[in-house]
Amino acid sequence: MRASGILMPVFSLPGPFGIGTLGKEAFAFVDFLAEAKQTYWQILPIGPTGYGDSPYQSFSAFAGNPYFIDYRLLAADGLLTADEVPAAQPVGPIDYGALYNERPVLLKKAADRLLAAPTPAYEDFCDAQDFWLEDYALFMAVKAAQGQAGLADWPDELRCREPEALAAAEAALAESVNYYKAVQFFFYTQWNALKAYANGKGIQLVGDIPIYVSPDSSDLWTHPELFQTDGRMHLTQVAGCPPDAFAADGQLWGNPLYDWPTHKATGFAWWKQRMKHATSIYDVVRIDHFRGFESYYSIPAGNRTAAGGHWEKGPDRDFIHAMHEALGEGSIIAEDLGYLTPEVKAMLAESGYPGMKIMQFAFDSRESGNYLPHTYPRSSVVYTGTHDNVTTEGWRTNASAEDVAYACRYLRCQPEDLTEAMICACLASVSDTAVIPLADWLHLGAEARINTPSTQGANWQWRLGEPLPASLASHIAELTALYERAPRH
Repeated sequence: MRASGILMPVFSLPGPFGIGTLGKEAFAFVDFLAEAKQTYWQILPIGPTGYGDSPYQSFSAFAGNPYFIDYRLLAADGLLTADEVPAAQPVGPIDYGALYNERPVLLKKAADRLLAAPTPAYEDFCDAQDFWLEDYALFMAVKAAQGQAGLADWPDELRCREPEALAAAEAALAESVNYYKAVQFFFYTQWNALKAYANGKGIQLVGDIPIYVSPDSSDLWTHPELFQTDGRMHLTQVAGCPPDAFAADGQLWGNPLYDWPTHKATGFAWWKQRMKHATSIYDVVRIDHFRGFESYYSIPAGNRTAAGGHWEKGPDRDFIHAMHEALGEGSIIAEDLGYLTPEVKAMLAESGYPGMKIMQFAFDSRESGNYLPHTYPRSSVVYTGTHDNVTTEGWRTNASAEDVAYACRYLRCQPEDLTEAMICACLASVSDTAVIPLADWLHLGAEARINTPSTQGANWQWRLGEPLPASLASHIAELTALYERAPRH
């Protein structure tokens, strides 16, 4: 069935406490999607954000972000008093510093009340999530005790998990460990309620998982054997992308690289567990940087740029077959953007997963790939742009005059109509699924950009500041029906 959806990160929703929440604003957005005849709500990773506030640099591949927890729902459960719920704040760019300082104070009060009389639901949650929860909570408790220092800067005996040091930390930090477990219970209780509501309205949640984990994560700390380290928790090689027309020095991500032979020897057990978890909290999972499973760019740890890296062979079909064994062949979107070799294309074809097409790339003279809509295969997901692109209206005003003129000739439109023309071209394409960022439906400019790769400072901060126009849902529904992407009941 042809389908469509909207890309809107949870943190970009308006929320009264400094960031988009899992409360009534999220439920209202689900209602909007249903009224607009959409099938999917695609979001960015929902893990706790670390370095640079990036959702792709999380302290855990399994945990949820405490910033999304809605105080009002905690109060409704009797875990906060009405007086403790802070007054609503004006919606503006996200202030991560304020969140970092303010959130733990109220969440600690709620956690203390829960832990004073743990509920069966809490105990069941801890049992069901034991495969990651205890490790994550201890990691966060040690991190807090170390003044929030990154894993690489911990004392050797803690960083390397020497048994005596670990036992001492578990005993000394038991209260802190329980706090972090309680916070995850709050998050997942609210998340599961939102997912159930969305599914009941006919909306599926498209989640997003980074291919790599953070160098400052419980995943690396508890499973160092799965990554390329020197045996003392120091990375030997790190992840990134080679130089291209968009980044002269490449992209130095700095994430740990997997020790793929070890993963293969275990039957990809960690990845199977990760994907089973992801498909339990999302309906569809987008895997970022999918081409990294065929071959990956390896950069010596300590390099200042990505320019000195080289390509290494990844697990390729062995990984695909392991995922099919664990999950079947559906519910995955492969982010296959960037440098694609014949080997990557063959791996994607064997996976059966749809890849991605970006409409803006079709008209960008710096882009060497072919993203013109008449070339799309049916098994694909088309976007005007993603969180890593400027908005389409921003592209129109910032791209070269030649590129804009080319887009207008191809789409048969005037420059001022280019955003709407690109949206319609996505919906009209043969791609099975079309996902349009909400900022493009609103025709917002570059101020609504979510992320500029390889930069620091102003990313991951945009939030929807105004109520959605009453006419927008009708407009989206009309185009969705016109291009035969509306759900059939």
